[in-house]
Amino acid sequence: MVSSITFLRLLAPSALRIRLFAPLYTSFLVLVLLIVGQQGWNLWITILSQQAATRISHTLLVKREAEQLLNIACHQERNFLEVSTPQKLDFHTSLERLYTLSQNNPTQLQKLDQIKILSTHWQNQLKNRQLFRSANIYISGEDPLFNALSDQIRTLLLHEDIILEQHQYQVQQFYKINVAVDLFLLIVVLAGVAYNVKLLYQRVAIPLAKLTQVGEKWRNGEMEAKFDYSSCDEIGQLALVLNTMAVETYARQEWMNERNQQFQNLISALSHDIRSPLLATRNTWDAILKGAFGPVNDTWKEVFQECRQANMDLLKLVEVLLDVSRYEADGGIQLNYEPLDWEEIFVKIIAQLKANLKSEISLIYKISPSLPTIYGDELEIRRVLQNLLENAVRVSEPNKTIFLEVAAYQANQVQVSVRDQGLGISPQEKERLFHRFIQGRTRSGKSGLGLYLCRQIVEAHGGSIGVESSVGEGSMFWFTLPVNQEQTQF
Repeated sequence: MVSSITFLRLLAPSALRIRLFAPLYTSFLVLVLLIVGQQGWNLWITILSQQAATRISHTLLVKREAEQLLNIACHQERNFLEVSTPQKLDFHTSLERLYTLSQNNPTQLQKLDQIKILSTHWQNQLKNRQLFRSANIYISGEDPLFNALSDQIRTLLLHEDIILEQHQYQVQQFYKINVAVDLFLLIVVLAGVAYNVKLLYQRVAIPLAKLTQVGEKWRNGEMEAKFDYSSCDEIGQLALVLNTMAVETYARQEWMNERNQQFQNLISALSHDIRSPLLATRNTWDAILKGAFGPVNDTWKEVFQECRQANMDLLKLVEVLLDVSRYEADGGIQLNYEPLDWEEIFVKIIAQLKANLKSEISLIYKISPSLPTIYGDELEIRRVLQNLLENAVRVSEPNKTIFLEVAAYQANQVQVSVRDQGLGISPQEKERLFHRFIQGRTRSGKSGLGLYLCRQIVEAHGGSIGVESSVGEGSMFWFTLPVNQEQTQF
């Protein structure tokens, strides 16, 4: 009862508008009713066909008994004429079987009554003729009673033939009607399937395709895109929820961008303001260490050197913050493009790095032959390589080898790589390693901005940066630069 009420509600016009699959449910219900109706129709046709087959069998049985009755009469007639044939057939037994078979058919019973009357007179006539034959009296070969009896039996056979044809015709008609109904239901089912496919395509496939397109735009950051779907069904409600979420996300994104910009402006302003006193402090420490304010003994000299180093670390951090701010600014940083000499770059970086090393580290570089000419800002590229090499030195044990290589990459790029033999990086750390203020557990630096700045510099040159690493097997940091990036500044 509850399911019936539910289906009736789905059939309501308002339900068809607010429920996505209501037409599908309706067509499914119609399909079920058609299938049930077809099964009921087939059952009814089967019953009628069985009844017709039973009547055909009964008619054939009556016809066979009537033919047997006629044969008995003919045999008796011949036995009387042919003295040498002593065969005696039971006419009355066959007639009684016909009565039994025709007890529900008044017309046949009337015919059998006539046949019985005629057979009685004919049997009496046969007895008389037998007596006449015993007395050697001539008997004519034609008997009117036998002819009338055989005519009645043949009339009965003809009637049964007509009934048999009628029953066979009914069976054929039942078969044709059943085939026509099955064909009609097949056409209806195919039409229903086509309708449902079209319905699913229009009400599900097309909206979902539009939703996928809008979702791709949202993934690309275009949160102002809207899912244009105004139906009252479930997809329409989903579209309303998603559009509302997109509007709220876009508003939060704008607010976060504004706050980030304010934060970046604050960092840039503070870094710029802090840089000047740090430079002045560095100059003061240099003057003190050189004895400009009087001689300095070894104890105080060591203290002053530590203070100067702390000042230098702060100054480097401020300069990195300023560089990051410049790269994140709308206009970016102005790069001085020139042909890069990899041999010169590697030699300068390795010499500078070894001058500041306190432990022995082996540095090996390799430059592939026939490299294409790459245009870029040499100072910025050196900063990237210097940062990657310093990180590699920091995680490498003494007397380990660090490999530096530049080679052609794909069709229009070169790849620069720095490979160390450290402890490696876990997959979770690799995903966030080039973000701001992120440090690997095995690569603890000073601010977490070094790799982020490297990424900004490489992307400003039109390249990409990444890392390949497995825990316990070392790491390879690499970046690519495109060919024909020829830009010069005057």
